[in-house]
Amino acid sequence: MSVIVTDQGFSPAVATATVKLADIASHKGALDLAHTDDPALVEPYLNDLTLIRVAFPAFNDGRAFTIARRLRMAGYKGTLRAVGPVIADQYAMARRVGFDDVEIPDDLALRQPEAQWLFRADWKAHDYLSRLKA
Repeated sequence: MSVIVTDQGFSPAVATATVKLADIASHKGALDLAHTDDPALVEPYLNDLTLIRVAFPAFNDGRAFTIARRLRMAGYKGTLRAVGPVIADQYAMARRVGFDDVEIPDDLALRQPEAQWLFRADWKAHDYLSRLKA
């Protein structure tokens, strides 16, 4: 099982029928992208997708952040979910690049409880770039 993290805290993950990029033509509204997939290949389907899950293979592999940003810049309006061992310290960055929520494994939720994620839920208040531009 896994846990969904949002700005409001933890909730249990609900199983969703997703397809991989190679099978995108047969999607039913949900897609799983690997951290190595080219988000440009998804662009023709963006209006028909309601959920895109982007895999983080490890907390120290940030390629999924770039994929999320590119999908948002291409106009994707649906739910964008980071999936994998994202750590609480990365939550603000995940939200800034366009992820709506994060799906983490149960064991990570035990090591980094809800309070650690909620501490970072006010991610807009910690935007150093806005302070630098002021």
